[in-house]
Amino acid sequence: MASRMMPLRSRLAAGSSRAAARPSTTASSAQFSTPRVIRRQQQSRGYSSQGPKSGGAIKFWPFFAIIGIGSAGYVGLVNRRKEMPPTDDTAQLPAPAKSTPTFSGDDVTVLFVLGGPGAGKGTQCAKLVAQHGFTHLSAGDLLRAEQERPGSQFGDLIRDYIKNGLIVPMEVTVQLLENAMTDALQKSGGKKGKFLIDGFPRKMDQAHKFEETVCPAKMVLFYDVPEEEMERRLLERGKTSGRADDNAESIRKRFRTFIETSMPVVDYYEKEGKLVKINGTVPPDTVFAKTQKALTDHLGAGY
Repeated sequence: MASRMMPLRSRLAAGSSRAAARPSTTASSAQFSTPRVIRRQQQSRGYSSQGPKSGGAIKFWPFFAIIGIGSAGYVGLVNRRKEMPPTDDTAQLPAPAKSTPTFSGDDVTVLFVLGGPGAGKGTQCAKLVAQHGFTHLSAGDLLRAEQERPGSQFGDLIRDYIKNGLIVPMEVTVQLLENAMTDALQKSGGKKGKFLIDGFPRKMDQAHKFEETVCPAKMVLFYDVPEEEMERRLLERGKTSGRADDNAESIRKRFRTFIETSMPVVDYYEKEGKLVKINGTVPPDTVFAKTQKALTDHLGAGY
């Protein structure tokens, strides 16, 4: 065994001597690298000034994935910011929800008046005010008046929401209706009153909020008119009204909005047994006669 190991030791020693005699390739690549070595080093890199070679292509998809995720996050943040209410230190939201409504249903009669655009709600409300002493409140009119009223608690808030294309918080609309009812009762000098709330509630959350915090509704008047007839009326009105939304395109958008958001309210009150559906295609006096009969049937004579 010893005799066989000796040549191996000799060969190892000789190899070590030759390795020591060769110059170190790590000492200076500029001094000792041959052109062939340099080419091998360049080929081993993942990139070069001339772009990737075949078999060593750069994988760009991780960068695109990162950019896509970042973009999606940014869009989500922007959308969340849009949904947030405008900040305004001078504007205050209404007080927290009350445990009981402000007005008792025994003292105050509230009728919601619903129908599509051009169904004749305003005409019938005017007749009920003139002949039966109701107070007519329009949610849209209250919002428009409030934003213009000097010293308004909610004026700046309403303007900011409208300017940003956002829906005014339902708490503000409900509070304005409550304020208007309180003001009307104070002017009458009593605690009893009858109110027509026109074009409200537009959504189920508004209906629940109003009945929980202000007053339960006695009934809902729904003037049922086909879209074709409502469109004809609105286009005719648009000839003299000067309203920018009395045009065919805007009218149809309003129809879609009404069907999607307000018809669920109509269906809900119909199931509750509080809805009276009145055909609004007949002449206004006939519609009013049907309205009076419905009120008598549901509320009693004199309502």
